[in-house]
Amino acid sequence: MPKASEIKKFAAIEHNGKVFLVKEISKLTPSGRAGASLYRMRLYDVATGAKADESFKADEMINLADFSRHQASFSYIDGDEYVFMDDEDYTPYNFNKEAIAEELLFITEETKGIQILTVDGSPVAIELPATVDLVIVETDPSIKGASASARTKPAVLSTGLTVQVPEYIASGEKIKINTTEHKFMSRADSK
Repeated sequence: MPKASEIKKFAAIEHNGKVFLVKEISKLTPSGRAGASLYRMRLYDVATGAKADESFKADEMINLADFSRHQASFSYIDGDEYVFMDDEDYTPYNFNKEAIAEELLFITEETKGIQILTVDGSPVAIELPATVDLVIVETDPSIKGASASARTKPAVLSTGLTVQVPEYIASGEKIKINTTEHKFMSRADSK
């Protein structure tokens, strides 16, 4: 059993007899209590999708739920449902658009490395790869001679995500994005 301080984002935990998925973690360090850190977690009930906010002491033990990861690819949209297909046995995993709105900003039909988290066979979350390649659909014209460390400008990507990019990047270019920090990393390898 891990301590609360060891729990990572997208972990499935058991709490109060229910299974929750950890979507956000923030560390609180109160100054008046001899430095005992608290971990505030935004939890989503796997069965109902209900949100819960819980705080745990850093050394409090937490039960991990029995979950598994499946390598998958985005397949198609059916109304408000987004369907992902298991890369090995072609099992379909359906997600409601609202439940995965944040993840959809990084997913295209070409996105590789998507992991579907399942609890008791039911899909509960999407784990994105560390980086994805996306195409810029709209940004200010590139400036010739702009240095790599110069100012940035906003760029709208094919999924609707907006990130800051260096001035030398132009519309139509494919760029690498860090999915955790929502930041531009580099031009994507053109293969």
